[in-house]
Amino acid sequence: MKIYAIPFFGAFLEAVGTILEKKILRGKIDFRSYNVFSFLAIIILIIPCLLLLGYFFPVLFSLKIHSSALELKNIFIMALIITFSILANLLIFYAMKWEKITEIEPLRLFQPLFVVIFAFILYSSERQTATPLIIAAVVASLALIFSHIKKHHLKISKYSIAAFLGSMFFAAELAISKEILNFYSPMSFYLVRCFFIFIITFLIFKPKISSISKKKWPYVFLVAFIWILYRILLYFSYETKGVIITTLLFILAPVFIYALSYYYLKEKPNWRNILAAIVILLCVAYAMIITSLS
Repeated sequence: MKIYAIPFFGAFLEAVGTILEKKILRGKIDFRSYNVFSFLAIIILIIPCLLLLGYFFPVLFSLKIHSSALELKNIFIMALIITFSILANLLIFYAMKWEKITEIEPLRLFQPLFVVIFAFILYSSERQTATPLIIAAVVASLALIFSHIKKHHLKISKYSIAAFLGSMFFAAELAISKEILNFYSPMSFYLVRCFFIFIITFLIFKPKISSISKKKWPYVFLVAFIWILYRILLYFSYETKGVIITTLLFILAPVFIYALSYYYLKEKPNWRNILAAIVILLCVAYAMIITSLS
């Protein structure tokens, strides 16, 4: 059971980070400024993470970069990852800032399905994943989408289009990341990604630090720390378990979001949410049984 602790914890981190990020983007804050300074916060926090966590978890928190990472092909792949990440973050933050979460969440939930599809297309090793696991991942993704789709969600707006495209770019970024992950440690990969995202977006938008209120800065750093841990665990799981299995296990995040929303935000899940949570839990349990027997 220990091998599943990482994706379970990662899914929980994703849920907490998502709820906090929604809170930050409420009120007077420019989504472009938040995008830039959230990556600055990540870069600042990576240094103490390397010093403190690197001692206990050197495999995850080190600055290892293999010389193969500097080959032209791999530099191009990293450039694609950075480009997709910039587009995904800006599109999602734009949608979250100006549209109700209930309107854009169904479209964001296409991301796990896109990740599974892209990974299946790109990697023969992922296509060798047991067919039942692929089916379980697709079923869990569709259950998640079904739980959030209602009649009034079918209207198309520029914000819903932004959320859909953002989810697609995030999925593409995550899928192609596996191609070069083995040339980095999870921490060094995330540092390179975030450093160039920060530099590029800062030069484009030139935001002022004052654009984010002093009250929000502690939340910005807290979310940054959460995303550091989340991405490190996600990348490590990609390398050790594969993209499709990791996506299936990390899809537990919405289940945690339902629970946290109920206890802390007093938002009661509807019958669709509960049904989707049951389906997701059954799919994850099935995946755990299949992989433990193989």
